[in-house]
Amino acid sequence: MNAAKIQKVLQGLPSDLYVIKQDVSFAALTSFRTGGDAAFCLAPTTNEAFACAVKLLRENEIPYLLLGHGTNVLAPDEGYRDGVVLLTSELKNMETRDNVLALGAGVLMNSAAVCALNASLSGLEFAYGIPGSVGGALAMNAGAYEHEIAELPLKIVACDENGNLITLDGTDCEFGYRASVFQSKNLIALSCEITLQKDKHAEIKARMDDYLARRKKSQPLEYPSAGSFFRRPLGHFAGKLIQDANLKGVRVGGAQVSERHAGFIINYENATSDDVKKLGELVQMRVEELYGVRLEREVKYLCDD
Repeated sequence: MNAAKIQKVLQGLPSDLYVIKQDVSFAALTSFRTGGDAAFCLAPTTNEAFACAVKLLRENEIPYLLLGHGTNVLAPDEGYRDGVVLLTSELKNMETRDNVLALGAGVLMNSAAVCALNASLSGLEFAYGIPGSVGGALAMNAGAYEHEIAELPLKIVACDENGNLITLDGTDCEFGYRASVFQSKNLIALSCEITLQKDKHAEIKARMDDYLARRKKSQPLEYPSAGSFFRRPLGHFAGKLIQDANLKGVRVGGAQVSERHAGFIINYENATSDDVKKLGELVQMRVEELYGVRLEREVKYLCDD
């Protein structure tokens, strides 16, 4: 792809609707803090602008990667030079109306939970401490502590691969364990409205504080990672299998299986994405050899998947 062509197309976009950046390191865009440079990043600031961007990129045959806050992905070490990284990070609208919380896809889940708390709305407590954005949480049906996005009453605005805006209810989203229509049908969640329940501020805060304390105790939050690296296999827990395989603390390059939580692969010391990949493959091989269980990644590999 001709970089000059991409630059010309992007520079024709109105600056009040789009944030355009060049030569941005994926280390600054992802929670693993690894990866090479993205030649071009485009962040529309409204749903309509996002849909127009998708149409424009398709019409000009410019490939693109979708990225939110990069908390469940691994970026390529060689970077991404032949297309555009399309970001949802500037879709940050957030407001409450009665018992409805309206959120843009770029809002962090932590911020959404605090906003609900401030309005004395219950239902998002489990999301307090979940890394990443609303868009990613919808796509992955994020969850914790026996709760998940799918259980919430939702109304979602999404963009299809042709740049059309559509509205979905939660029942349209085909939610499953870390799965949704946003993955299976290449839809991009841009905003949502969540109906929550009124409750006492102090009781909501107590639940949030409890969840956060449990996270800090059990998870290696001081190191860059993408959270749980593997999906929960049927009838098992990935972390338990990895721990029983004596893989805690095992390293490949700068990547390590966390000694605090075996389900986490962390950037222990200047890891590359390739280090993380190789360690993930080692873990898969060892667990399958010992227990006959093939672990599936929860983390998405940009460009490879």
